[in-house]
Amino acid sequence: MYRLLIVDDEQIITDGLFEIFSNLDLELDIYKAYSGQEALQWLQRTRFDIVLSDISMPGMDGLALMEVIRQSWPRCKVVFLTGFNDFEYVYQAIQHPGVKYLLKSEGYPKVIDAVKESIKEVEDELRILDLLQQSRTQSDMIETLAQSNYFRNFLYDAPGDETVGEDFRRLNIRLNPDAPVIVALGSLTHSGGKSSRAYRQERALAVKMLSDTFLAGQAASVGFIDRYDDLVWLVQPSSSRTHEETVRFLEGMFELILQSCLDSLQMTVAVALTGEPAKWDRIPSVYEKLREQQHYRAGDGTRMIQRVDLSAADLFPDLRERTPRDKAEALTVHLESGRKEEFLELFDELAEPIRTGRAGAAYLTELYYTIALLLLSHVNRWELREKIGADGLMQAELYPTWTERFTHLRGAAAAIFSARQHGEQNRAAAAIDRICVYIEEHISEDLSLVRLAEVIHFNPSYLSRLFKLERGINLSEYIEETRLAAAKEMLRKTELKIAEVGAKVGYEAAHSFTRFFKKWTGLTPQDYREGVRT
Repeated sequence: MYRLLIVDDEQIITDGLFEIFSNLDLELDIYKAYSGQEALQWLQRTRFDIVLSDISMPGMDGLALMEVIRQSWPRCKVVFLTGFNDFEYVYQAIQHPGVKYLLKSEGYPKVIDAVKESIKEVEDELRILDLLQQSRTQSDMIETLAQSNYFRNFLYDAPGDETVGEDFRRLNIRLNPDAPVIVALGSLTHSGGKSSRAYRQERALAVKMLSDTFLAGQAASVGFIDRYDDLVWLVQPSSSRTHEETVRFLEGMFELILQSCLDSLQMTVAVALTGEPAKWDRIPSVYEKLREQQHYRAGDGTRMIQRVDLSAADLFPDLRERTPRDKAEALTVHLESGRKEEFLELFDELAEPIRTGRAGAAYLTELYYTIALLLLSHVNRWELREKIGADGLMQAELYPTWTERFTHLRGAAAAIFSARQHGEQNRAAAAIDRICVYIEEHISEDLSLVRLAEVIHFNPSYLSRLFKLERGINLSEYIEETRLAAAKEMLRKTELKIAEVGAKVGYEAAHSFTRFFKKWTGLTPQDYREGVRT
């Protein structure tokens, strides 16, 4: 879903355009502002893909607004609305590539066409082939592999300060070893279920190179593939951005990256990123915190971007205890990443010697307790003991044959995956319940998608999708239904004026409230009040 911001100091024009685009099937998340300053506030809160703006406005005019857009959201398309007397403004605007301008007298069809054209331009820029052609060279591949190998070890045992600077120079890592970094973790899911590790790494590398194209020139960053075939990004802000502005920029850019991954690679990605920079020696524990957050996500996480607050009390120790057995390493990867099919297939391969009788008791004992330990560790780590019958995992003697013992292990593993999926669904329902309560309690306030996403720290696109999955209707429809129910109750039970009722359900202009009410009921608010009281 792309985001459109309409800006004009004439309220009737802004409201008219807002209403027209709201009734078009363009899948746009639409916002409006009545001045350049108000538009600036929106641009500081979230990413916009298209800005449709009057070029001549008091205070901050369209050209000044465009400079802010170019700095904050360089991929945003700008469409200017101009009057006959705005030649000087137009002359300056056309000096900038990618900017469109229309005369206000040309009418709504021209404006709609310009926005549709801008949508197509945004979509075209997300095409994976064009992006990869810009960055995928042999030297890039070699450098990426070297950096990935270095940082994979970094995640588990950060080197001392005295060696990091030299390491960065040798590997051409364009980050400052003396400055903290924002950390982001992208969990990748491939369509079609099971896939080979080589395939997953190849696709992860494609996502990494795509993200490099989006972030190039906007922030110093390094992306690499971790041992679970997921992506990790380390980002430092440019000199023109604060840490908070960099996090907000990353949230916006990741929305575009995730959409492009879905459209071009048929891959879904969920991203968790730190809300503040972390020191280099804390990277291992920060990485653990992000992995934990990905595990406890609400819903399936598809195209979810979540900001994670860091507090020392919540972080894991810098080093993690790892299962040393090579046989269980791949199982651990699949378990951590939530890949059930791959886990069970590999489990069956490892247990195959039981059926053929080719393994002795010593081998089977070692294999059993290795797998049992990793399952028990996962159960304890994610507090699943009440949901999983884990008490007998470390007591092989409870089962008389090796076949029964490994059948018990397999059943416990399947139960873990089911509990994890159930937990995601429960957290999704709780998050949406919280949004519904917030809407009811703040019915007269700003209920934009951006504002509601801020309430639960999700990105707007993911919240919109999650709400539809949970409630079966669009979030905007739910808000309108809630406003309508509240308005009906006030019209029935109070003597408030029509304009006062409208204001209490979020409509500052009485005529906008009347249009909204009549659209849903076929009656004006006054007609409805008179009808229910007769």
